[in-house]
Amino acid sequence: MADYPVAIAKEQLSRLIDEALRGECVTIIRHGKPVVELRPSLAAHAPSPLTRADMDGLRRRRAARPPLGDATAILRQMRDSGR
Repeated sequence: MADYPVAIAKEQLSRLIDEALRGECVTIIRHGKPVVELRPSLAAHAPSPLTRADMDGLRRRRAARPPLGDATAILRQMRDSGR
């Protein structure tokens, strides 16, 4: 965790943003009291959208799995076997 006075933060804002993006806690202080905390936005951690190749890979994985069967029958079997 690093604290920076406002004057230094103004001079080195780009570097402080890079620090925050690397996961470091960056706090800007004024008159010795914390007033602002820099941290990555939620959008910076958002997953990228699925591509056609991603969807094709998911379809192949699903097709390779054995069928589960009738869900009602599976639940009845579990209930009757005491699980």
